[in-house]
Amino acid sequence: MESALIILNIAALLILVGVLYVMQKKHVSFSKRVFTALGIGILFGLGLQLIYGLDSETLQQSVPWFDIIGTGYVKLLQMVVMPLVFISIVSAFTKMTITSNLGKISMLIIGILVGTTGVAAAVGIGTSLGFGLEAMQIDEGQAEQMRGQEMEQKYSEIEGQTFPQKVLELLPANPFLDFTGQRGTSTIAVVIFAAFVGIAYLGIKRKEPEQAAVFKKIIDAIYSIVMRIVTLVLRLTPYGVLAIMARTVATSNFSEIAKLGEFVLASYVALAVVFIIHLLIILISGLSPVTYVKKVFPVLAFAFSSRSSAGTLPLNIQAQKNALGVPEGIANFAGSFGLSIGQNGCAGVYPAMLAVMIAPTVGIDPLSPSFIFTVIAVVAISSFGVAGVGGGATFAAILVLSTLNLPVALAGLLISIEPLIDMARTAVNVSGSMTAGVVTSRVTKDLDIKKYKQPQDEAIYHG
Repeated sequence: MESALIILNIAALLILVGVLYVMQKKHVSFSKRVFTALGIGILFGLGLQLIYGLDSETLQQSVPWFDIIGTGYVKLLQMVVMPLVFISIVSAFTKMTITSNLGKISMLIIGILVGTTGVAAAVGIGTSLGFGLEAMQIDEGQAEQMRGQEMEQKYSEIEGQTFPQKVLELLPANPFLDFTGQRGTSTIAVVIFAAFVGIAYLGIKRKEPEQAAVFKKIIDAIYSIVMRIVTLVLRLTPYGVLAIMARTVATSNFSEIAKLGEFVLASYVALAVVFIIHLLIILISGLSPVTYVKKVFPVLAFAFSSRSSAGTLPLNIQAQKNALGVPEGIANFAGSFGLSIGQNGCAGVYPAMLAVMIAPTVGIDPLSPSFIFTVIAVVAISSFGVAGVGGGATFAAILVLSTLNLPVALAGLLISIEPLIDMARTAVNVSGSMTAGVVTSRVTKDLDIKKYKQPQDEAIYHG
């Protein structure tokens, strides 16, 4: 009987996949298909939990089959991240699209990412104080204790790491290792290595133009192949969103989430405010925030469901380039830097909220101006080197809390709502990196305004 129910659940998911496929064949817009996938994924997940219950063996055995589509799609995205970042940046050098302003572009992007993270920290502090959140309000169960112990263990691994050491972690001592994505800062390291290759190409172009011409042809050919792979993978986005959301909702413990409803609400309010700040920055730069929202929605929807900034990178770069009119080089720098520098949600809002919540447990007044200023400064500086994968927020929280001499283990109290909050945090991270790309290209006068304004339903994966 149980096997039959599992087969029934899988069949139901495949029927929903078929609905999305029919929508694609009927040329329904990419954004509408992603939105539909998000909606029916949530409803399907709710239905499964209501029918079987959270602890049902049938549900637990059905979920791994959903992962073939959901997790499989994320793995395909991760497959193209490093080739896309490397070849796109080298190609930008061979096409002379970023070389004249390389230093200015890099500093602008990093400045926007870190600056908005400082602002996000201030928003997190204000929200925590406004809602009156305190760690002492949370009951500490077995799961919370275990999470706290894990965080203390991670802290012991990074204890004593200075800011210069964190900066050095960004450099590619072994680029071949970084191409495997083994380090949290691997993507940034690949960006730096690609920049060196590009600068070397420019030197060869002056001294040995024939050799440079051969290299450029090779890069152009590889670029075409990689971009075609990216296009093929991105077309699977609605199916990935459907399966991921169905799994997430079906396995969420809503009773535990309800107990911490105030903390969830406060987190979403803070993250919504930061997103609005992104839109205000877009508006101040002379662009329509409404157009921005329409064009980046599929990217943010996937970031929300997947909880992976790294997995969203190909979609992020393509949206900047094809939908928002950001030059390829700037899009790659903004997307890639945004994975490890200045993540507004994970490295900005979250650790700042935790710091305010935990401070009273050790006798610190969270309303003290000196404490607030210190938290904002520490959060901004600590935002360098936060990995763009699940767990990046935990790493950021450990860095901030340990620097402020606050008990790291207390950050484990929110484990039951961590996935739910992390979804919104990831979407805000990705929005921050895209905002940095758009504003930087606007400042350098490289933004294609016509493309930004042009309605493009399928712009994400069509040039």
